[in-house]
Amino acid sequence: MSKCKVAIIGSGNIGTDLMIKILRHGKHLEMSVMVGIDPNSDGLARAARMGVATTHEGVSGLMAMAEFADIDIVFDATSAGAHVKNDAALRKAKPGIRLIDLTPAAIGPYCVPVVNLDKNLSQGNVNMVTCGGQATIPMVAAVSRVAKVHYAEIIASISSKSAGPGTRANIDEFTETTSQAIEVVGGAAKGKAIIILNPAEPPVMMRDTVYVLSEAASQAEIEASIEAMAAAVQAYVPGYRLKQKVQFEVIPQDKPVNIPGVGQFSGLKTAVYLEVEGAAHYLPAYAGNLDIMTSAAMSTAEKMAQTLVKVAGEVA
Repeated sequence: MSKCKVAIIGSGNIGTDLMIKILRHGKHLEMSVMVGIDPNSDGLARAARMGVATTHEGVSGLMAMAEFADIDIVFDATSAGAHVKNDAALRKAKPGIRLIDLTPAAIGPYCVPVVNLDKNLSQGNVNMVTCGGQATIPMVAAVSRVAKVHYAEIIASISSKSAGPGTRANIDEFTETTSQAIEVVGGAAKGKAIIILNPAEPPVMMRDTVYVLSEAASQAEIEASIEAMAAAVQAYVPGYRLKQKVQFEVIPQDKPVNIPGVGQFSGLKTAVYLEVEGAAHYLPAYAGNLDIMTSAAMSTAEKMAQTLVKVAGEVA
């Protein structure tokens, strides 16, 4: 066993882009089955042309296929509601299977590869938070490893054209899941997330703004931590970058500001401005919001597969 066989549920933009990434760059992953519900979807047609087994009968169709017996990892790129049902069905059919959830369902623990992947390698289901979460939570975590973070707010602005039906149907889940993950993974005492669908033409790239309120700390140390974290994310999302230098504002004790849900605050405000350009494997370059999700999911699966392959080798 040198590679782990994987299946993707969801033959839309995210699922198709992820499939192409795995076929082109998978080191420990072997693309086995693409699962959809629309027999005429471009994703299923493309998968068939690339030699990947397909089914348009959803999870039930996947479980009826001979290939299912050898699948180790399943990516779910459907919707939050669908993932709950998919997880239950797959776990009942194959208890040891690993699920990587690209929806905001958050059945399993939140996973942001550069922050907490090592803690979640043995989990049966990990949640990739959201595109905004994958882009911004590393920045919150970068500050929190230097100073205590009282509040973090992120604004994710994406091209309206890159927001498909799944994204639009999960706007509420996006804000809730991202806000919670800012706290659980990023280390903020209080988190808030906002998403903006920008209708500009030509389409704009994904832009993210991160505001972090922390206790007073060395600005040089925080800036160095942020730059190091950005470099770590770039290792699997090459189009991820700081749009400008990190900005700071000292809020003195005699002039505190009132933060809803936090109260009176004085300390250090850190502002980080990000841009995410997609790799354009299947999606256009401006769809960095989708690219960062598929890249993070693949990075997570590669590390999981390494662990599974190692264990299989030791058993053999």
